[in-house]
Amino acid sequence: MPNIRARLLVVLVVLSGLLTVVGVSPASAATVPDSLSFDGTALTVSGGHFIDGNGREVVLRGYNVSGETKLEENSGLPFASVADAKKSATALRALGGGNSVRFLLSWAHAEPAQGQVDSAYLAAATDQIRAFLDAGIRVYPDFHQDLYSRYLFNSGSWYTGDGAPEWAVELGDYPQESCGICLFWGQNITQNGAVTAAQYDFWHNAYGLQDAFLATAQKTMTYIRQNLSTEEFTGIVGFDPYNEPYAGTYDSGQTSRTWEQNLLWPFYQKFRARMDAAGWQDKPAFVEPNLFWNANIDSQKQEGGLLDAGTLGSRYVFNTHFYDQKAISGILMWGNASDGQYSTNFGTIRDRASAAGTTAVVSEFGHPLSGTVAGKAPTVDKAMYQALDSRLPGSGWWSNPSASGPVLSGNQWQWDIYNGRHHELMNDNPDKVQTSGDAWNDEDLSAVDMTDSGTVTLRQDARLLDRLYPSATAGTTLAFTYEDRSRDGSTTLTWNPVPSSLPNLSQLVGSGQYGLLVWRSGSGSAPTELHLPASFPTATTTVVSDLGTVYGPPSYTASTPVAAAVEPGGTGSRRLLLTDSDSGVLHYALVTNGATSPSASLLSAAKSELAAWAAAHF
Repeated sequence: MPNIRARLLVVLVVLSGLLTVVGVSPASAATVPDSLSFDGTALTVSGGHFIDGNGREVVLRGYNVSGETKLEENSGLPFASVADAKKSATALRALGGGNSVRFLLSWAHAEPAQGQVDSAYLAAATDQIRAFLDAGIRVYPDFHQDLYSRYLFNSGSWYTGDGAPEWAVELGDYPQESCGICLFWGQNITQNGAVTAAQYDFWHNAYGLQDAFLATAQKTMTYIRQNLSTEEFTGIVGFDPYNEPYAGTYDSGQTSRTWEQNLLWPFYQKFRARMDAAGWQDKPAFVEPNLFWNANIDSQKQEGGLLDAGTLGSRYVFNTHFYDQKAISGILMWGNASDGQYSTNFGTIRDRASAAGTTAVVSEFGHPLSGTVAGKAPTVDKAMYQALDSRLPGSGWWSNPSASGPVLSGNQWQWDIYNGRHHELMNDNPDKVQTSGDAWNDEDLSAVDMTDSGTVTLRQDARLLDRLYPSATAGTTLAFTYEDRSRDGSTTLTWNPVPSSLPNLSQLVGSGQYGLLVWRSGSGSAPTELHLPASFPTATTTVVSDLGTVYGPPSYTASTPVAAAVEPGGTGSRRLLLTDSDSGVLHYALVTNGATSPSASLLSAAKSELAAWAAAHF
């Protein structure tokens, strides 16, 4: 999870256990509502991308569900009930445009007593996971930890943690926790002696802690596999073994890089073996490097990125986080973010994943929505989404689109429907009841909350969150951009206008939102898909493509080149489907909501302009 006070987050979700949990497989679930014949296939990793069963490149976008897992009020579960999980899943799809979630799990609740896995907790977690799978949302679970464990902190502490169970902390007999002069909770990662000692012990397997974690992780994965139907388990993408790992302290002569090489990477290999033993052999491990490897404050940055792990390949995904600590500090970045602010940072993620021979996912990003730096959130988050879409700033995209790079998968922190309505006894202290924000170390990053009547509502601009993106590309993605026209207060942020050198396209888009995808076709028969935000009503969406030019795309059929359909899950969310019948051919499609009944002549002129532009640049 991030850290709103200062991200220095880190280590662990030490999980343990010795007892095998065996579940009874339920009857096969019905097909997800609104599915089409090419939906619902398992994802693998190949050629630096997530690939579905139809050979299409898949982009995962969504949210972390949720920081509620870090609290005690719902016993380490993201939701108080399956009904709330279903409500959240529907809203996440329909309002937030998400097709995936990183689903947080708690080691402390999975194994509350040493060697005894709590099957009731695993059953409840699996039922809540199923709510998202039933809504057509792909899931990758994450055993989450921050500051190792809440049990390191005394009842009067300013801070708290999450992750390891109480028995794991008691084994260490750690010193009284104290962070000294710490303005941000993340400083505990490197400054709190109890936290650093506990982290160190986990990575060195003191008291058998790492072995216990791995055993519990295997039993958890076994339970999930056995208690989901075959169809449901197909929607599980992989597993994130450990949130924001950090050494605690380094041994004499050890560096952040050698720590990754000699301790972190061997742990991931052991976890990978546990995945195989649990029946997850066809799903990748979403492995995170040292959390400070890509810090954007020089004094915090540490060499890393799993540089010595060799080729990760199809068995692993390069999984990282990014928060702008300069912006969060309130001191090191005074103004707002701007066009291309994070192009270099996210370009580094692309390059590292490519060098490792795998794909990347930015499994946490975001910015505080309250406090002294909250005013930066509209621009910081827009710049982060822009950097997920392309490695280029908007000002340079149209003139050099072939350098756009792969579209990155990412899950924003976070989606917590209880934001602002919590009742958390911080460190079990009845005199420190947390109700505001995320109820955890003064964080407030949830994109949503819930009204008194139980309606899930967005706390951020819908134009920022519910985005056009290529959820599945039939072939090879060459370039993508999206101008969301999201707002900073009353100001509309336009960082990538259609250039005046394309006057007909510019007229067609006007002041509306638009996205442009360029791809080279593959040999499969499934269409290319783009998520259509709610701000793109089907009847008034315009598509300009070499496959056809359409105002108000018709309903999908296999013989309709440009069409619309609902997305799987029965949530009412929609997608644009682009079907070609060739292989190795350049295709492009501009999608906009800016036009109102455009004339045939304008559509024809815009198509000619776009064709000439594509031919010139690809």
